[in-house]
Amino acid sequence: MELEVRHLRVLCAIADTGSLHRAARELGMAQPSLSTQLRRIEQALGGQLFVRARTGCRATPLGHEVLGRARPLVAELAALVTETRAAAARAACGQRLRIGSTASRAIPGWLRRLRARAPRTEPALQMDVSANSLLRMVVSGRLDTAFVHEVEGTPLRVPPGLCLRVLVEREPQFVTLAADHPAAVRREVALGDLAGDRWMVDSTVDGEWDALRRVLRAAGQEPDMLHGDYLTAYSLAAIGEVVTVSQPTAHPRADLALRPLRGDPIGVRLLLAARTEEEVDGVFEELADAYREAAAQSPVYRDWLERSAAGGAAWAADLCGTVAGGWGRGRTADGPLVSVLDGGPLAAGRRGAGR
Repeated sequence: MELEVRHLRVLCAIADTGSLHRAARELGMAQPSLSTQLRRIEQALGGQLFVRARTGCRATPLGHEVLGRARPLVAELAALVTETRAAAARAACGQRLRIGSTASRAIPGWLRRLRARAPRTEPALQMDVSANSLLRMVVSGRLDTAFVHEVEGTPLRVPPGLCLRVLVEREPQFVTLAADHPAAVRREVALGDLAGDRWMVDSTVDGEWDALRRVLRAAGQEPDMLHGDYLTAYSLAAIGEVVTVSQPTAHPRADLALRPLRGDPIGVRLLLAARTEEEVDGVFEELADAYREAAAQSPVYRDWLERSAAGGAAWAADLCGTVAGGWGRGRTADGPLVSVLDGGPLAAGRRGAGR
């Protein structure tokens, strides 16, 4: 077998993630296929490159030597591909703006505002459950910008060179349950109120499964946890089969109740990514306005924000429109991240999961 750049990417992914399972997921491969490919690479190079242990994979001395030569080659080719794709996209699409996003109620308002601001710049939207995948697409030149969420306790793998700006430092995640659930009569729900329920979470969303499990274990609970997409989760929640984590901006439904969790144990950070700060500047204001609009359209989130604002949280007052406020600026991925909510960033704590 001749060694190719794709093989070097495999080695770098295994080293970076420290796990064949996580590397396979990052590369979009099945783990057995990745294991087979690693064995072939090791046979081609004549020695073992990684040692598999209970705690994951670690590079052997030979592996470290190979990785030291492989990383510059992979980075150089990635830069070549990024610049070429970006140039080709500009030539083919003219003024088309390529946007990626994880799920958010702010997306329709964002697209509407971008179209109104520049009618000749038609946004092209690509949705993905994986924030890490979207960030890789931005750095590779396949997307111009991406709006993603980072689950507390599970930092995103941010490629070097990306500019990140924080939209909301900590968005609380709520719980969705059947409208006739006993806990639905409460203004906010404690995890203990859900001790007898099964949870459903989308494990393909980066960090969500592990984060929710951490939060529940910290509360002394080991409930049944089911894998499933959130459309299925909402359908099952409506008939009382499961409860699920929800974004606070979720739209109300007659058969479902959206409630804050007492103590806000689960949160995500909302980020906008692009290759340059100028590209972030070009779309950030519209996204911020769209998020405010989505927050105002959710009665439960609006109530939560008003109560938080009454308690002195300036960022909550800004979002719910009770006081004047401003959206600040962030830094590149190589520097500190700053909350865009001036006068009181949501940085008081970092804990768990979200939808």
